[in-house]
Amino acid sequence: MYKLILLRHGESVWNSENRFTGWMDVDLSPKGEKEAEMAGTLLKRYNILYDLCYTSFLKRAIKTQFIVAEKVDRLWIPVVKSWRLNERHYGALQGLNKKETALEYGDEQVKTWRRSFDVRPPQISLEDPRFPGFDPRYAQLDTAILPQGESLEDTVARVLPYWQVEIAPQIAERKTVLIAAHGNSLRALIMHLEELSPEKIIGVEIPTGTPLIYELDKQLKPVTHYYLE
Repeated sequence: MYKLILLRHGESVWNSENRFTGWMDVDLSPKGEKEAEMAGTLLKRYNILYDLCYTSFLKRAIKTQFIVAEKVDRLWIPVVKSWRLNERHYGALQGLNKKETALEYGDEQVKTWRRSFDVRPPQISLEDPRFPGFDPRYAQLDTAILPQGESLEDTVARVLPYWQVEIAPQIAERKTVLIAAHGNSLRALIMHLEELSPEKIIGVEIPTGTPLIYELDKQLKPVTHYYLE
């Protein structure tokens, strides 16, 4: 049996403030740090240890994996960071309070931006300070591939090639992999693994700081999956 661990980062400061976060690099909240510690405790309790970790370029995911690694005494495990595992880019919504945005644009419009599969949020301009091209961590990337605002469909399109080329071959070598990432980048993987339709995936919720275990067959198809409690 092949094993994959998916872990959404612990609660961030902007999660607690009910803000659209996306690619904005906000930190874990104190609650989020405790959630990451509990994730590590659960992995240790059930003796589910990993050989390799993938995470995004965003500190809330990076810190989550670090706290987990410390808890399970696996700080020596290789950690590979990729922008392709970043959260969905929420465009001009990033930084805005979700409730206040709903009051301005209406609940239905905000629900469409948040929960539809193929509708992008309002785009930011290339001159907007929130455009990733101004961030040194993306300096090596062609600005043409950097998002100005993504739908879930766009997120799937950048995550899946990375899974197929980089992550899946490692699991096929019988390495247990931990992916510490974000709600939407993980939903992209879940959509692929479980062969979910766009209508199904938009209803999937992933709790923060709770390890989701997939047991896979030789074709890396799910045999079972479950959250650790």
